[in-house]
Amino acid sequence: MYSSHQLRGNVSNAVLPSDFREVLQRRLGELERQLLSKVAELQDEKSLLHNETSAHRLKTESALNALLQRVTELERGNSAFKSPDAFKVSLPLRTNYLYGKIKKTLPELYAFTICLWLRSSASPGIGTPFSYAVPGQANEIVLIEWGNNPIELLINDKVIQLPLFVSDGKWHHICVTWTTRDGLWEAFQDGEKLGTGENLAPWHPIKPGGVLILGQEQDTVGGRFDATQAFVGELSQFNIWDRVLRAQEIAHIANCSSNMPGNIIPWVDNNVEVYGGASKWPSESCEERLLDL
Repeated sequence: MYSSHQLRGNVSNAVLPSDFREVLQRRLGELERQLLSKVAELQDEKSLLHNETSAHRLKTESALNALLQRVTELERGNSAFKSPDAFKVSLPLRTNYLYGKIKKTLPELYAFTICLWLRSSASPGIGTPFSYAVPGQANEIVLIEWGNNPIELLINDKVIQLPLFVSDGKWHHICVTWTTRDGLWEAFQDGEKLGTGENLAPWHPIKPGGVLILGQEQDTVGGRFDATQAFVGELSQFNIWDRVLRAQEIAHIANCSSNMPGNIIPWVDNNVEVYGGASKWPSESCEERLLDL
């Protein structure tokens, strides 16, 4: 039996044969699934202990926290991806404590393009794939499908509805572009422009120095998540550029003929942290995701 320390050390050893690394990764996945199952059991038990003694409640809380910490340690040891961008973030439960965090922040932006691959069959609504909050404005940039509403893009708390349909459990490539000039916006799904408009937070520069969260909607900077707005599913290739990409560039990314990392936020392993039982796994290739459409 490998200890978790040995597993992490071995998984990060670049000289191991790939098949051995895959065995270790599967073992790591099994450990993580067991821990998540135990976490779920303890969550259920905790809810039943409302009228029990405070000592018993504290004991359960301590065990739950210890397990969540252990899951986080395992996740951080899971770094044997074929390349730094060949991973996805899995958010399997609708909670207020599973999420990913982008280590880098944004500069002041006068335009952007945000693209990502996502897969979700959550109902009603897939939740919040990503949110960017700054001091004084929790909804600086948010993509959300909440309840029975269409997918919405919020900028500086102004909102527009997007003609995107992605809750079928298949991989989809999504891009949104925006410029402060007249608040012009575009929405792309699987390389095709499905919507465009204007007057979305016109002449409002995106504020710098905020927090980018994957899978949760922020009510304060970096926190106060609402489980009903949480994303359930898988996310990959979350990239941000400081300009409006051309339709042809977006089509090339979506059809796997171009790999173009974001010049502001690129999708790389060491820039994405996961918390609360969210996990990082080797991702399907771009071509495999394309076959899923």
